Amino acid sequence: MAEQIIVFNGKLKNAGLFDFKELYKFAFNFLRDNKEYLMMEKTYSEKVTGDTKEIEIKWEGFRKVSDYFKLIIKPEWRIIGFSTVDAEREGKKVKTNKGEIEINLKGILERDYENRWETTAFLKFLRSIYDKYIIKNRINELEDKIFADCDEFLAQVKAFLVVESKR
Repeated sequence: MAEQIIVFNGKLKNAGLFDFKELYKFAFNFLRDNKEYLMMEKTYSEKVTGDTKEIEIKWEGFRKVSDYFKLIIKPEWRIIGFSTVDAEREGKKVKTNKGEIEINLKGILERDYENRWETTAFLKFLRSIYDKYIIKNRINELEDKIFADCDEFLAQVKAFLVVESKR
């Protein structure tokens, strides 16, 4: 069985004005284009309460590093009190969105994702030696890589929200 190690578990919270379509596009494209993850939307749900919505989005992305390692990133969005409002930007009235955004993010390093080392007890034993002594530095490098990717993603989304709120 493939072994997954949760390397990063972080959260971003923000309340205020933002352009939801632009934020969604920016975040998805950042992971797909800049970090080269194959991204998929697993869940998108909206719950309407009066004139506001609650939106939940779950993405999953992965990137194969080798035939043994895979990096997995799992952003989960929750937007509460989502509504469309009028705002003034550069002297013009524009429609934008308002709400409270929370993004929970997990970064996972998966080893032996093709289960090649799981066919016999002897191979499992060899895999433990391989992981512990032979490729220990490689594992540490990849853990640092997935951590950095997740940290940068949250920083970029936060920066996007700050810029959006000042426009």
